[in-house]
Amino acid sequence: MDEITIPQAVELPATSNLNDLLATRVASDPRATLAERPSGDGWQPVSAAQFDAEVVAVAKGLVARGVQPGDPVGIMSHTRYEWTLLDFAAWAAGAVPVPIYETSSAEQVEWILTDSGITLLVVEDSGLAATVAEVSDRAPALREVLEIEDGAIAKLTAAGADVADDEIARRRGLADLADVATIIYTSGTTGTPKGAEITHGNLALLGVNAVAAVPDVFKDGGRTLLFLPLAHVFARYIEILAIASGTVLGHWADLKTVTAGLEAFRPTYILAVPRVFEKVYNAAEQKAAAGGKLKIFHWAAATGIAYSRALDTPSGPSLWLRLQHKVADTLVFSKLRAVLGGQAQYAVSGGGPLGERLGHFFRGLGVTILEGYGLTETTAPTSVNRPDAIKIGSVGPQLPGCGVRIASDGEVLLRGIQVFRGYHNNPEATAEAFADGWFRSGDLGTLDDDGFLTITGRKKEIIVTAGGKNVAPALLEDRIRAHALVSQCVVVGDNRPFIGALITLDAEGLPGWLKMHGKPEMTPAQAATDPEVLAALDAAVTRANQAVSKAESIRKFAVLPGDLTVENGYLTPKQSVRRHVFVKDFAAEIDELYVDTRQKSAS
Repeated sequence: MDEITIPQAVELPATSNLNDLLATRVASDPRATLAERPSGDGWQPVSAAQFDAEVVAVAKGLVARGVQPGDPVGIMSHTRYEWTLLDFAAWAAGAVPVPIYETSSAEQVEWILTDSGITLLVVEDSGLAATVAEVSDRAPALREVLEIEDGAIAKLTAAGADVADDEIARRRGLADLADVATIIYTSGTTGTPKGAEITHGNLALLGVNAVAAVPDVFKDGGRTLLFLPLAHVFARYIEILAIASGTVLGHWADLKTVTAGLEAFRPTYILAVPRVFEKVYNAAEQKAAAGGKLKIFHWAAATGIAYSRALDTPSGPSLWLRLQHKVADTLVFSKLRAVLGGQAQYAVSGGGPLGERLGHFFRGLGVTILEGYGLTETTAPTSVNRPDAIKIGSVGPQLPGCGVRIASDGEVLLRGIQVFRGYHNNPEATAEAFADGWFRSGDLGTLDDDGFLTITGRKKEIIVTAGGKNVAPALLEDRIRAHALVSQCVVVGDNRPFIGALITLDAEGLPGWLKMHGKPEMTPAQAATDPEVLAALDAAVTRANQAVSKAESIRKFAVLPGDLTVENGYLTPKQSVRRHVFVKDFAAEIDELYVDTRQKSAS
């Protein structure tokens, strides 16, 4: 199979917009909880009617501050309740919210301000306001900057006190499905970020059709804690999905403490990127080691993986395996589920490959991860596995209203309700992004006879060795990055005699690994030359190489003394490596891999 389109399950009136989704939620049960906000040691419920009243009040403030229908309104903050409030307030005012990552540099902020023409910007605090101030004189459309921590919501509410309800009602009805709802700037892994114009139809139609396709997960009364950056398309889409499905939405700002948030909020489903699931596994392993229970943990993990794999066989798990799994659940799995809040049966993973072993591990412990796939330009998901139709390692079948085609060169082409309108102020890039009405994703993939899509690599990242072998680095990188010691891995080898890799150590995972192996504390730079650390990395590389042919395998690797971060410019805000920048800046380190091929190499 090389093409499939799934019929749309739910239609919406062409004249409707995102405001109508919220109106439907409020009308269904005004007193039902729509969101919960952290409050002291607990969570404060916000009813649908209360949320809508806050949206109207803030929308009136935007009108009073001069925001006109169609005006871009910027939001720059960590993930928090006020962001969702501002999103819906902007839509209620007829405006177009434009997200900016809180980690963005002044230069990146300047580009988004000027390219989108943001007129009013709400930032989280004085620190982000200072970043904006560095470039505000070069953003002529920007009239005002408000700070959430300095009472932005209260100020907007007060400013709009005299704006009539009828004006908000009028503005709420101005947009239709074809109109732009938000402009989301791509992460810029290969150059200047482009502003993807996402329509009301993209978000609303994809939201209601996902609810129809996966009702066991996205259901009325469900709960999810949003901790991914709201500047990213995945999190923005989940806002809409939560409204459309009847989900209670919570927010958590700090990814480093998200387990505390999960335990307190107790979500029924979790949305995350693969790195989060990797860290949960690694932290559990290190905790078991610290308590002298490492052998039990490894046995339980192996049992859970075997149990999950057996679920995919015609006969299912044997009686003996079911008994072992029950013991593993008592000793290990129940405690891990408690770390995730104790109620989550499902998780949705996107933003990169999860890895087959990790997928089986989590299903074995009782949390089925539904891996999905999408891009900014497809409003986040175009495909996702279903609870009753899952193939671990794939990204599932298309959602209703979405279509996929595999081009002759293996590129994944997409069309349907999920595909964006085009790039803001960039008709050339828009034209280049489409071929015969299909969006060119830039990813490589395969489609099986059941319509399940598997992503195999990134077209622009294909490495061609000196021997002419084409190698997709993603599979190797993702497997190595799953190791507790590893923060980042960049596979190299373009026009070289063999494939190599440069690895950075995880400063958070390192102390636990050292303690687990009875070693003294050391810095990442010190650990980069430690024989036991290097041996562990060598073993990780060897395991990764088992997934590829000998010609594609990593023959040699080196450990960098520092890490790749958003702050030093080597990672995008969604944690993707800016490969072109990395290869340029680390040219000497890459060359060193090939100076003497007689040195010890991983094989």
